[in-house]
Amino acid sequence: MTVPTEDLSEVRSIYPRLEELGYDRAFSFEAKHDPFIPLAVAGEHTSRIELGTAIAIAFARTPMTLANVAWDLQTVTRGRFTLGLGSQIRPHVEQRFSMPWAQPVERMNELVRGVRAIWDAWQNGTQLDFEGDFYTHTRMIPAFNPGPNEFGPPRILTAGFGPKMTAVAGEVADGFLVHPVNTRRSLLEQTLPALRSGAARSGRSLEDLEIVCVTIIVTGRDEAEFDRSREAVREQLAFYGTTPAYQPVFELHGYGDLHPELKALARQGRWSEMSNLIDDHLIETVAVVGEIHEIAGKVRARLEGISDSVSLVNNRAPDPGHLAEVVAALKSDQHP
Repeated sequence: MTVPTEDLSEVRSIYPRLEELGYDRAFSFEAKHDPFIPLAVAGEHTSRIELGTAIAIAFARTPMTLANVAWDLQTVTRGRFTLGLGSQIRPHVEQRFSMPWAQPVERMNELVRGVRAIWDAWQNGTQLDFEGDFYTHTRMIPAFNPGPNEFGPPRILTAGFGPKMTAVAGEVADGFLVHPVNTRRSLLEQTLPALRSGAARSGRSLEDLEIVCVTIIVTGRDEAEFDRSREAVREQLAFYGTTPAYQPVFELHGYGDLHPELKALARQGRWSEMSNLIDDHLIETVAVVGEIHEIAGKVRARLEGISDSVSLVNNRAPDPGHLAEVVAALKSDQHP
């Protein structure tokens, strides 16, 4: 599950609650809060559930800073941490984080390889000698070397949109975090071919990757909850629609004209009006929509033969137990 933690004081309770309800993994994400701190706290209050970032913004950091925090979280969580990385978009990287943006596909590829080189030096005592076009890491002395991690290096998942960034996961990562703006058709026609191409470059196949489909759920235990969930997704899709990178999925389903309209409203600061452009059909195309008892079957129908796991996103859910029935149904067999 992707955990929408607005209030950090909830961290001590929400992650144990998810573990109790049977969730296998919980992801934090980088929005209003740092994505790593909640997982350090969660690691001390849970014992089984896997913890990861989906995503931490890679280009806001360097391979060394990422290597350090992931190494420490792997220790704190006793081997339950997964480092999930995404690029964000150029305006945020340059204007919000004051970091460079250039050749993002090549940069992400190199960043992952740089993190792994650092981990290899710590875990296996190899000489740190990583020199790339964007990152150089050639100095490591005992005072800054944490030494081998008893749980081994964390796994790395990358996220992205578009065939080139998607292929990066296939080539250098342990798996891919599929953006919530996805459909069965986009997964089959856009995502899997790109992953397959990237994997082939490193002599691998799709079977060597974990594909995690972050999937938006619209449901509720009564009409009021259902309506809140649907309207939250309407707002979410309006926001996503302002980003050019997500345009291919909208175009695939006949909504190619939506992006310029939403972008124009966003530039005028008319955010409250944007959601009016998102019709129910688009919501039902991107999200899995239905009564709670229907959701598990609909998720399986969407992801059968595609995904190894699913991360559920249900905005405005009243509590973590909101989807407990769905989780139990999804875990009743080996399919997503």
